Formats: sequence, C-alpha cells, structure tokens
Amino acid sequence: MTAFAADVNEADFQQEVIERSFQTPVLVDFWATWCGPCKVLKPLLEKLAQEYQGKFFLALVETEANQQLAMNYGIRGVPTVKAIVDGEIVDEFSGALPEDKIREFLDRIIPSPGEALRLDAEEIYRQGDTAQALKRLVEASTLDPRNDKIRISAAAIMFESGGISAARRMLDSIVDPASRNDEQAVALLARLEFAEKGATGDPAELEQKIAGDENDLAARLELANLLVARQQYESALLQLLEIIHRDRNFGDDAGRKTMLSVFTLLGAQDPLVSKYRRLLASALN
Repeated sequence: MTAFAADVNEADFQQEVIERSFQTPVLVDFWATWCGPCKVLKPLLEKLAQEYQGKFFLALVETEANQQLAMNYGIRGVPTVKAIVDGEIVDEFSGALPEDKIREFLDRIIPSPGEALRLDAEEIYRQGDTAQALKRLVEASTLDPRNDKIRISAAAIMFESGGISAARRMLDSIVDPASRNDEQAVALLARLEFAEKGATGDPAELEQKIAGDENDLAARLELANLLVARQQYESALLQLLEIIHRDRNFGDDAGRKTMLSVFTLLGAQDPLVSKYRRLLASALN
C-alpha cells in the first residue's frame, strides 16, 4: 500500500479511520475477495488516492475478515464506500461507480482551498492568535467568496473578541437563507442579540430594583438578557421563568420568547434546555 491508502482491520480501525478522520477525510471501501465489482472499484480508488496526494485517505476493509466492522456499519452488499469526517459518516455510495462520479463524490467531501484555510484559521484562533486567524479568513474568502462558512467563522471570532458590531455586519452580509439557517449561524445570531441587549446595564443595580419590587418584570427581563450575554444561562432562565409565572403576557410574551431564544443558543443537547423546557411547559399549563 501507499501513504494514502492502507488495509484496515478491526484492531486498527479506530486509529486509522476514526482518529485520522479528524485530520483528513477518510474513504472506507468495504470489499470482498469474491466480489467482481470490487475488483474494478478498488484499484480505481487506489489510483485516485495516489493522485489526490493526501487530500483523502483510503481505508480498505475486507468484509469476510472483518465481519463485526461490516455489521457495525450496516454493510448489506459490496462494494460499499463510506466517507468519514470528524468521526462521522458524511456520505456514501454502493457499487462500482465510474471515475467521473467518484470524483464528484470526492469533491463533496474534500475541503476546497478556501475551506481548508477556514479550518486552519479556526485552529490558529484556538491557539490564541486572533489577528492572524482573521487574516487567514480574508485569504480564504478571496479564494472561495461563495463560502458562507468563512463569514460565519469570521463573525464568531469577531464576537468572541468583543467586536459585536463587526460580527453583526459580517452575519448581515450573508444572504443565502440556507447559510443563515446554519446551526452555528443561528446560535451566533442569538448570542449577538443577547449581547446587544445586555451591552449596558449593571446586574447589581437590576437585582436591587427587583429586590425592591419583585413585580418589576422589565428589570427581570433586562437582567436576564445581561446574564445570557455573560453566559450565566441558568440564572437568566430562572428570571425568565419568574416573568412567566408572574405575568404570562408581559412584553408580548417576552418571557417565553426569550427562553426559546436561549434554548436555540444552547442547542437541543444541552442539559439546561431539557430541564427548562419541562419547567416552561409546567408554567404554561
């Protein structure tokens, strides 16, 4: 085999496929020695792996010798090819496709030059160099001006760095509805809105106002927005829940609507979301 393709078995699948897929896309070719179409597809995939020079890695899994792997991945016929990125299956096909169709398949899973730069920029930012990360995103956008993920990444970095207005302008420049509905973009927009609402205000003063008048729901709402902006989510949700208990219709249902925005920001898997969805449902009954 080569540096770009290897036979993989149950013992090394985790390392060669799953762990490697966090660095580069991995194509797993499930094949069998008795399979005629496999004898056509396998050398074609090996040729393309060599041609693409590391843009993807080809893992060859012989199903008869690795029946548990084949069962785990639901292989019902061979050849079956599954593309794995970041440990997850992102695309697949069955049968011996012609070369042009395989190239189309590869184009869907291999990052474009702009996308590769975007991922590089995010890693640079994680290492603490904000200026260099944003510079790299400018380069990425020049290479791939239609890639809205680059704008979303730039907006996220700007926001985290305190550039709320710049992040807002960057998100507003996205016109494609599908990109605006991207999970990261939706969550970032929610964070922006809370940051804008909570940009001013003193939590101690608001808490004092509430202590003096527990029915000051405007102060509770302002405090909730401020707490979300500071990522004190549960404290914010408690204030919003209290608004709902005291006046369901306050501010055109502001308590419930704001709670839903917090749920969007946190994401469905966050334990706080499941907990406060139940509490919200109970408060509305």
